Amino acid sequence: MRTDLYTHPDYYNVDDLLTDEQKLVREAARAWVKKEVSPIIDEHYEKATFPKHLIKGLGEIGAFGPYIPEQYGGPGLDQISYGLIMQELERCDSGLRSTASVQSSLVMYPIWKYGSEEQRMKYLPKLATGEFMGCFGLTEPDHGSNPGGMITNFKDAGDHVILNGAKMWISNAPFADIAVVWAKNEEGRIHGLIVERGMEGFTTPETHGKLSLRASATGELVFDNVKVPKENILPGRSGLGAPLSCLDSARFGIAWGALGAAMDCYDQALRYSKERVQFGVPIGAFQLTQKKLAEMITEITKAQLLLLRLGQLRDAGKATSAQISMAKRNSCEIALNIAREARQIHGGMGITSEYSIMRHMANLESVVTYEGTHDIHLLITGMDVTGFSAFTREMPELK
Repeated sequence: MRTDLYTHPDYYNVDDLLTDEQKLVREAARAWVKKEVSPIIDEHYEKATFPKHLIKGLGEIGAFGPYIPEQYGGPGLDQISYGLIMQELERCDSGLRSTASVQSSLVMYPIWKYGSEEQRMKYLPKLATGEFMGCFGLTEPDHGSNPGGMITNFKDAGDHVILNGAKMWISNAPFADIAVVWAKNEEGRIHGLIVERGMEGFTTPETHGKLSLRASATGELVFDNVKVPKENILPGRSGLGAPLSCLDSARFGIAWGALGAAMDCYDQALRYSKERVQFGVPIGAFQLTQKKLAEMITEITKAQLLLLRLGQLRDAGKATSAQISMAKRNSCEIALNIAREARQIHGGMGITSEYSIMRHMANLESVVTYEGTHDIHLLITGMDVTGFSAFTREMPELK
């Protein structure tokens, strides 16, 4: 069983810019992770099982909907606190953060923002504690980066609608009590529907054979003439912008989370470089090792400052989708690079479960892809700065 010796890197004293409440929230999450998760996560990763017994604890530390108002059962925290919790969870394992991230930003967020008051009161308090677990159905077998091309649809049938279609690569699907599903109506307009487990024709087959995110549960959502009451349709917003706004919230959490994985890899590499002796000296005394470590902490520090500013903008309601895309892409890129360099510093030991580096590296290969691939986020930034969309074949006329 691996001992969690993690020490938080903070080269620019960024903690001085956090409030006392934000630091308390982070410390509570860190203490819980070290006690409850770190000792067991490798076993669950190797067995490809999700540790369901942790759900209650995740609710207790506020990991489910941290920013949801207290009237709906949430802690009512700010966005930076949400980011810090995600950072502590992914510092341990990306799959753990994925579970909380989906519950918070892809299930609770749309119900809070676009649901009716009845839907909010029915679902949010139970989702906040983990009594209910949820998932988010957007990605389809043939529509990943282009969600607007979805074919999942529903038709009016009186007091209910008939839902047909399928979604895949859905975190939490195998055990979710509810699914926030995005589908087109008969006019082709996208709406969100709350589909409950037990509705006839709704199944959630589990995805097996994953070599990444093995400690989280992934599956499909299959809808075969599922009768969904009309009161389960989210009334507040329709169109593709609705699910994309949920992805903004999730990507914000991912940006903080991936940085947590980078911090963990750096922390282990730094410690190992001081302990591992070759040619009569610690390997940390060699120039090439110092180059790796110096570049790691530089990228971590830059990302810390970027995310803090993004959190301030999001708390002020000023963060743009493009700014969030940049942060998600940057965190994933530096985290993967840092994981690979940290593995190099550890030599052969870096591939063993005695250290979390190889697990982080494998997990991050999923994180860099889901909720907007590395290249898609690059093009979002490109479109934002040039005004031209590279997602279509037809280019606008230059004037």
